[in-house]
Amino acid sequence: MATNAGEGHVPSALSILDILWVLYDRILKINPSYPKSPTRDRFILSKGHAALGLYVILAKKGFFPSSELEDFGKYDGFLGGHPDRNKVSGVEASTGSLGHGFPMSVGIALGLRIKKIDSKVFVLIGDGEANEGSVWESALLASHHNLSNLCCIIDYNHSTDRALKVGDMVSKFKSFGWESFSINGHNHEEIYSALSCSHDSAPLAVVAETVKGFGCKIMENNPEWHHKSPRKEDLPAILEQLS
Repeated sequence: MATNAGEGHVPSALSILDILWVLYDRILKINPSYPKSPTRDRFILSKGHAALGLYVILAKKGFFPSSELEDFGKYDGFLGGHPDRNKVSGVEASTGSLGHGFPMSVGIALGLRIKKIDSKVFVLIGDGEANEGSVWESALLASHHNLSNLCCIIDYNHSTDRALKVGDMVSKFKSFGWESFSINGHNHEEIYSALSCSHDSAPLAVVAETVKGFGCKIMENNPEWHHKSPRKEDLPAILEQLS
């Protein structure tokens, strides 16, 4: 998809692909045939530049035909570099500006509680995104309202370490009143156990230790690939590594 569109952000998508798969395959209560059901669980990809990962999961789960993936990034296609809730079935929030999706998820979780709708809200942020002040304002607000229907997943792929280290994310969220622990973000059973655990008195923060570009050795933890588009001549080797 990235090669055909001349787009990048492939490593950001690969670091969260396991998390997204477990969410949509085993956790979220949502029906692709009725994606706007009031009682559905919600998922917000706050790090919207990783949309490639979300699109392939939504297509696999039947929110739209897989053939639409071929038009990613094209003028007449509806799959853009960032997810658009007005165009893509299954997308809950239009994201891309970092630090926006997390506040949206807090508002949705609070709204569901006010409406007495027993649904859960999951939001995925990046460790670089955690440099935004709105992330910590949202964390304070969520714990103040004891939003136990909210789970924040932190994609801790350490991509921001070269610019500004965010340190011990588990301790930081605990200090903000959240239940929090760390997992291997590529181990499906650890992901499932974390996202299905009960947290009745506080919101939950799951710090997922991941590898940016996971599964592709030339991309793994390589800053050069942050927004680099794979060339057609490189594609066979990349796909072989991923398989």
